[in-house]
Amino acid sequence: MFNKGMGNIYKQAQQMQKKMAQVQEDLKKIHIEGSSGGGIIKVVVNGKKEIISINIDDSVLKEEKEMLEDLILAAVKQAMENADTKAEEMMKSITGGITPNFNLPGF
Repeated sequence: MFNKGMGNIYKQAQQMQKKMAQVQEDLKKIHIEGSSGGGIIKVVVNGKKEIISINIDDSVLKEEKEMLEDLILAAVKQAMENADTKAEEMMKSITGGITPNFNLPGF
């Protein structure tokens, strides 16, 4: 009886591992945006927090260098936070929400 229970746990762990691998692949494909300055700076990252693109409105190019750097940094931070949120949502869908603060490498 104990052996059957362990077998089920092992199967469930294997299924969860497969689902987690699929989520990793899905995260590579999704695009998540962050912006600053009312949208004059836009940064797009994938769910793995790899920067895909940066769009800078021409109007901001006349501003001081430091201001532009701050706007870019703010947009990157927002995109990364949005990517974290999306990855967490996707993980909760696998785990049923039982591990909300569970940090997994690669997520």
